[in-house]
Amino acid sequence: MKPRQVIEQWIELFNQGNATEIAALYHIDAINHQVANEPIKGQKAIRAMFAAEFKAADMCCIPEHIFEDGDWAILEWKDPLGLRGCGFFQVIDGKIKFQRGYWDKLSFLRMHQLPIPSE
Repeated sequence: MKPRQVIEQWIELFNQGNATEIAALYHIDAINHQVANEPIKGQKAIRAMFAAEFKAADMCCIPEHIFEDGDWAILEWKDPLGLRGCGFFQVIDGKIKFQRGYWDKLSFLRMHQLPIPSE
């Protein structure tokens, strides 16, 4: 699959809250680095991250733009609560090898009434 197709499938699985299937879109040794968090390394750890996040909050990704350039796809997104963000995905051999995401974690925590870290 081309990067854009992988990201379209990623959005569908994200919106289903399916941690197992979304993790299957990643290479075994992939890195997911949401800049508000520490990098997550490896498909198993990425699955665990998504499982915890889907359990903690009802999330929805509404794509605004998807761009593709070589091995990269860029996703500009919003959610129904007004949060916006951007994700960069490197797709190698039809699987996500590296992902970096930018979004406002404090706004996310407040919107979902989740605990705000003191540090």
